[in-house]
Amino acid sequence: MAQHSKKFIEVLDKAMAEGEKMTREEKLFTYKGIAYPTTVCSPEIFKALESFKARSDDVILAGYPKSGTNWVGHILTDLVTTTAKNDGDETNGSNDEQQGEFPYLEIGDVDKYQRMEKMPSRRVIFTHLIPPNLPVSVFKNKAKVLLLIRNPKDVATSFYHFSNSLSPLPSYETFDEFFTAFMTGQMPWGSYFDYIFEWNKHAADENVMTITYEELKENRASGVKRIAEFFDLPLTEEEIQGVVKRSSFQAMKDNSQESHGAFGQTLFRKGDVSDWKNLFNEDQNQEMDKTFEERLAGSQLGAKLKYDTYCKA
Repeated sequence: MAQHSKKFIEVLDKAMAEGEKMTREEKLFTYKGIAYPTTVCSPEIFKALESFKARSDDVILAGYPKSGTNWVGHILTDLVTTTAKNDGDETNGSNDEQQGEFPYLEIGDVDKYQRMEKMPSRRVIFTHLIPPNLPVSVFKNKAKVLLLIRNPKDVATSFYHFSNSLSPLPSYETFDEFFTAFMTGQMPWGSYFDYIFEWNKHAADENVMTITYEELKENRASGVKRIAEFFDLPLTEEEIQGVVKRSSFQAMKDNSQESHGAFGQTLFRKGDVSDWKNLFNEDQNQEMDKTFEERLAGSQLGAKLKYDTYCKA
């Protein structure tokens, strides 16, 4: 995955350098009512994305920012690469062309999607986009999507630290200031609650599998096995355990300098469950509890989040 890591580091280093020169207002732009980071996205990219042609054998990971997409993306890439090696297929999952492309669908340049057309299957693709903003081909061609969700209080906590560590994103003097932005959806890639609400419309689709950050933390081996089965990746128990071992939070944190450069330590900060208890005050707890009840309680994805288990003080 050396080429993949190299591209990741190049894109992030460039974004960090550009972000340091920008005012707070310049760091985000709005497209179709949702904010995105200026340094890695653009209206031109989103326009070009409309022509992207998904394949039925694409391996797609969808998740709201700070839900664990880089962690689970590592798992997916490892699973696909290991399967390709077993098949003796050097062009599947490990080729320089694919590994040299930034894995997030909406991040890149306007020619990215033409290059992706030339990539052999299986293509591993990540995205933070809501379903209405994905290319129609994703659902039309029934590409399989692994939907990763995480409890909103830990997402907010992780996003707060993340934003204050990265120059391309607006920083916040206090968690109170950040919390207001989070609850009103004034975040890169939009509102967490809108994200879960929109994906809930597809939660029962046969080509969508939902997994939670929390269940992966509790039993990574079981989660990795389920993911492999969903994407029809026939690996032995020994190979599954190899992926599990390589995807521990500590293993990824230890390898973060090589895989993500200086950005790595920020990306893999803690990886804890219930870290929100170190930041949220009682008023913030009550406000988020109320919003969850109004927006997501009773929904399929709302139930999977086990809000009472992970988000009640």
